[in-house]
Amino acid sequence: MLNISKNSVSHLLDLTKTGSEGSIYHSALPRKMMRWLIGMVIIFILFLFLPWTQNIQADGYVTNLRPEQRPQVVNSVIAGRIEKWYIQEGQFVNKGDTILFISEVKDEYFDPNLLTRTKERLIAQEGGIQAYIKKIDALDQQVAALKQTQDLKIQQAKNKFRQGELKVKSDSLDLQAATSNIEIAEKQYERFEGLYEQGLKSLTEVENYRQTYREAEAKFVSAENKLLTSRNELLNAKIELTSVLSDYNDKIAKSESEKFTALSDMLDAEGKLAKTLNEVSNYTIRSSMYFITAPQDGFITKALQSGLGETIKEGDAIVSIVPNVSELAVEMYVRPIDLPLISTGSEVRFIFDGWPSLVFSGWPDNSVGTYSGKVMAIDNVTSDNGKYRILVAPNTEAIAWPKELRMGSGAQAIALLQDVPIWYEIWRQMNGFPPEFYNGKNGNTVEKK
Repeated sequence: MLNISKNSVSHLLDLTKTGSEGSIYHSALPRKMMRWLIGMVIIFILFLFLPWTQNIQADGYVTNLRPEQRPQVVNSVIAGRIEKWYIQEGQFVNKGDTILFISEVKDEYFDPNLLTRTKERLIAQEGGIQAYIKKIDALDQQVAALKQTQDLKIQQAKNKFRQGELKVKSDSLDLQAATSNIEIAEKQYERFEGLYEQGLKSLTEVENYRQTYREAEAKFVSAENKLLTSRNELLNAKIELTSVLSDYNDKIAKSESEKFTALSDMLDAEGKLAKTLNEVSNYTIRSSMYFITAPQDGFITKALQSGLGETIKEGDAIVSIVPNVSELAVEMYVRPIDLPLISTGSEVRFIFDGWPSLVFSGWPDNSVGTYSGKVMAIDNVTSDNGKYRILVAPNTEAIAWPKELRMGSGAQAIALLQDVPIWYEIWRQMNGFPPEFYNGKNGNTVEKK
């Protein structure tokens, strides 16, 4: 029956009279399987012509578009020791609320009356400057008085010098007159003495002319003496004029020297005053830094320092705070090869952690649980991970993002590109070609450079 041997037994048994022969040798199952196979091939071929949206997938996390609204840490500007806490983790604080109080740890600031004493020193220095100003004013007045007196003395000495010149001139004329008189008297005496020897004049007349000659000699000597005295007085007047100029110049120079010394001291005092003002300002600002306050409204997430009496340094982080804002964004990173395909304003779909979604990457319209966003900013340089950072804000024309989103939550991004047939996408993926660049304004494919 199994046709193992070469001897056939088909002539001994008529199978046409049984129903098994039709079931075995005339079955329709192969034809049905062929129809199903042909149908599936046709459906698969039709499926290859369905539209497929090319996309770029990247990972990211929820952040904020504005830097001042992102999570931050509160630092201590000065070194200090923690004395008292005013908040607890998870508490909401307003801008300016006190977070903790610290005390000084540097010995130069230990004095509790440091600011008051510095202000007293400031007042003393201001008084010293006022005293210097008054001294300078007094020296200015002294210099002005000396110059005025100098002018008067100089004028007086010049007048005296002029009088001496006139007196010298007068005495010179008197000497000339005396010289003329003595010459006349001498000639008259000699003439009368000659007449006396000839017996023409008497002895009395000769003696009279001799007396006149002697008197003329005496007047000549007196006039010459007066001229010498006048010249000496003129020289003394000239010396006095020079002395007046020298004396008052020395006095004025001394007063001006004292004035400039006082001015120098005043400028030095003003420099010390400016330094003290700086110290007062620094101490005032430093005293306000003992109370560390919240820089903006938000929630205290974690205390980075703990306990009482713990010492912190300048710039140490104390607490972390998350601003109470609703303007969220997603920070995603794309490969350099995909960067030319994304531009500002491009649409991106997101799958957020904790929100169930059913995603069809090639048919975004049929996806469930995804949220739309638009590209707001693209970095010009790569990040440390070798990718480009992109900031995406919510799309105001689509479904709003969940209000329960928190900064730091994970997000899977799907950047939508060109609509192409499925067969083209399979062919592109098999050959490793990049996606097509889609321009949303005119729907044309732009050639990549």
